[in-house]
Amino acid sequence: MSPAPDERDRIRAAMDRILAGHPEHSNGALTIVALALEAGVPRNALTQRHTDLKNEFYDKVRVRGQTPDSEKRLRQQVRRLKELRATDAEEIARLKGDVEALVGALHQSIVENRLLRQQLADGAGVVRMLPTQPRIGDATHPVPPDLM
Repeated sequence: MSPAPDERDRIRAAMDRILAGHPEHSNGALTIVALALEAGVPRNALTQRHTDLKNEFYDKVRVRGQTPDSEKRLRQQVRRLKELRATDAEEIARLKGDVEALVGALHQSIVENRLLRQQLADGAGVVRMLPTQPRIGDATHPVPPDLM
């Protein structure tokens, strides 16, 4: 589809209306989408055919001391991603500490297990039976009524 002969004029007029704060066909956001809607052209007219007008629009927005809405959204997303990254870094540091503690406990268990196996193999290991404690519910120890 070829562009309409007055397409550039409509884009410039839409640009002026949006920058003046008087949009007629869009929400007036400082975006290419709003500019295209205001001009009555497809968005790709600005992103493919008339990139000079797109750049001019963004330049005019910046000259006025404003930030294009797309840039505001990107900055907000960058801020959120930095916060998530910091949170992830804290969690990773905590998990690394947990791993070190778990590796230490595992090492201690391995050493103790080797020692016990060696004692068992040498016949030096002594197994002692611990006295059993009567359990509640045995014939000699009935379950108290308040636990039923």
